[in-house]
Amino acid sequence: MKTIATIFLAAAFSVPAASMAQGPAAYVNPFIGASTSEGAAGIYHGLGKTFPGAATPFGMVQLSPNTITGGDNGSGYSYEHTTIEGFAFTQMSGIGWYGDLGNFLVMPATGPLQTSAGRQQQPEEGYRSSYSKQEEKATAGYYGVQLTEHNIKAEMTAAPHSGIMRFTFPAHQQSRIQIDLARRVGGTSTWQEVKVIDDHTIAGYMRCTPDGGGWGNGDGKGNYTVYFYAQFSKPLTKCGVWSADIPDGWTRKREDIESDRYRQQVAKATVLPGVKEKAGKHLGFYTEFATTEQETVMMKAGISFVSMDGAKANLEAEIKGWNFDAVRRQAFALWNAALGKMKVDGGTEEEKTVFYTALYHTMIDPRNISDVDGKYIGGDGKVHVVNSFSKRSIFSGWDVFRSQMPLQTIINPAVVNDMINSLVTLADETGNHYLERWEFLNAYSGCMIGNPAVSVIADAYAKGIRRFDVEKAYAYAKNSVEKFGNGGKGYSTGGLSVSLTLEYAYFDWCLGRLAAALGKRKDEKVYTARGGNYKNVFDKDKGWFRPRNDDGSWQPWPEEGRMKQGYGTIESSPYQQGWFVPQDVPGLVKLLGGKEKVLADLAAFFEKVPEDMMWNDYYNHANEPVHHVPFLFNRLGRPWLTQQWTREICARAYRNAVEGLVGNEDVGQMSAWYVLAASGLHPVCPGSTRYEITSPVFNTITIALDPAYAKGRQFTVRTRNNTPANRYIQRAWLNGKPYARCYLDHALIAAGGTLELEMGSKPNKNWGIQ
Repeated sequence: MKTIATIFLAAAFSVPAASMAQGPAAYVNPFIGASTSEGAAGIYHGLGKTFPGAATPFGMVQLSPNTITGGDNGSGYSYEHTTIEGFAFTQMSGIGWYGDLGNFLVMPATGPLQTSAGRQQQPEEGYRSSYSKQEEKATAGYYGVQLTEHNIKAEMTAAPHSGIMRFTFPAHQQSRIQIDLARRVGGTSTWQEVKVIDDHTIAGYMRCTPDGGGWGNGDGKGNYTVYFYAQFSKPLTKCGVWSADIPDGWTRKREDIESDRYRQQVAKATVLPGVKEKAGKHLGFYTEFATTEQETVMMKAGISFVSMDGAKANLEAEIKGWNFDAVRRQAFALWNAALGKMKVDGGTEEEKTVFYTALYHTMIDPRNISDVDGKYIGGDGKVHVVNSFSKRSIFSGWDVFRSQMPLQTIINPAVVNDMINSLVTLADETGNHYLERWEFLNAYSGCMIGNPAVSVIADAYAKGIRRFDVEKAYAYAKNSVEKFGNGGKGYSTGGLSVSLTLEYAYFDWCLGRLAAALGKRKDEKVYTARGGNYKNVFDKDKGWFRPRNDDGSWQPWPEEGRMKQGYGTIESSPYQQGWFVPQDVPGLVKLLGGKEKVLADLAAFFEKVPEDMMWNDYYNHANEPVHHVPFLFNRLGRPWLTQQWTREICARAYRNAVEGLVGNEDVGQMSAWYVLAASGLHPVCPGSTRYEITSPVFNTITIALDPAYAKGRQFTVRTRNNTPANRYIQRAWLNGKPYARCYLDHALIAAGGTLELEMGSKPNKNWGIQ
């Protein structure tokens, strides 16, 4: 099996330094979205929540600075924080719910050893350090910063399963690299072990259970072990461990480890110089040495979710020596290859930076968590070996079924195939026999709502992505919608009645589509009919969707009416959620009173959005339920309004700035929306093969197609007279022939060719309305 490590090694030491400033990877700005600030967002959800550290496409390692443990700080980093705790080898991208990972936290220091990170407001209490914001740098595959408290430069780069760090120290008799093995975003690992292998090497593991918080502060059921194998360029002549005595009766979730009691206990941890092996509840490792002015000391490590042997094999396969710059060039080359699948011409330099950073963010997850030898830990806790796919994790289903997975069906269909295989085998290994909606390292976290994996499978199958056990996938999809659905009533009740009913109806429809493709006529009829259940929470008297009680009665109508946030909905209002009937737009329009009434309502929905497009009560691009709505105008015979509003959203909701994302990145979804919309194509209804055509940001977008899944070599969207003012499509040609439709089928993209669009400053109200 050809792994990503094999590809990585093939590029070893062959990338010239000049290439570091060339190619699409040169446009990537990892600081876009790297803030969790509630104040800047105006809502507790915060901003992008991305991390700025080093990673490779879909890699296991993300070597990134961590600024705070605890709080709703899922990425471990927020740009406005003024101190850094350390640099961890694993991170999550763009998520809330307190986050997880942030494991194997490495920190350089000088002077007396401190065993606690200390408080953000008083960094001198612990090993955290202030840092120079001016000297903080991040590019694709690289992060560097000057730690001002000890005057140490920290740099890091990554390979798919490993990473290397380079520290430049001042002259000091007591310089140090220390590793907090207990550290975990949103909590703590609950058991660690470390041992010295030889005079340059340590190995061990960190066990992370729900008792230690993490994903959902434990409610997400995150339960995994991170193994490490680390080597130091300077010999371990003076090393040891520290061990904090955590009483058996202490709980260890987020609020516990944030407490003064816990922090003080860690601060007085027992330091054990010379100890070569230790297991415990809250451990750290350190190695001390003298340094001369500007002396560099390096550390490299492989990680694995399988074993210490796996971590060792991962490191030895990817980073054989101590050539930091070569590894950095390799990482950059991987990003150039991955991002090069989409080439854009035209647009401003800022728009290219936004585009390629967005594309970069869509290639963090779903990450490959199988080792270089193909081994991975399954849902049964046992070691398995992949044969025909890479084991992938972090499936933010409720978010990514809308844009992220449809984007990958075009540019990375093998990744979609891997994800489906991973979800299906997980359902098999656990014995659950249904598909998880938000999978995290084999955990059935239950986060958010619906059956998004059913959408992803139906969409993939319809597009010819079928290298998985189709019958088993179908069986588990059917089990999923039967376990979680609108039931015999045909609607869901309770506090999320509207959101659940509408989304379950869509996922039922998806299963109906898959059943039809597989010739399962009885199921096709049943589940397609269930796709109409959205009508069962529509109140004709109020003219909108309304939550119902178990006895069928309506819940009291609030003073704010359909505008009330959380009224039968999740992270939305009925006004926002009510547009989610992608499977039956004509039926929705009829229900809402006809096309003209719907168009007037949609006009207000967009026109009342604040200029900055931050969290609001109308078209709220900061969250997923409305992401398909701009494309509904295509379905309503007003394609020029889709063109107008997608260009507005691209310009107003995405910027080359830390606060350049108006909402959580959500594991690629926010960025994938931009990539597709800026390219002129986006689906309304995954599970259907139809993409809506809209106004591209760029003059030309060329998409490389995967020959294993597509007949064509590339598909190009080309424009004439495209400018910010010329945002309206006047005419179109597909492969040189006039094209009058405002949509395109996936098969036409996969066949390869060119869609050419002539642009103008005023709408052509005759094009695209067939």
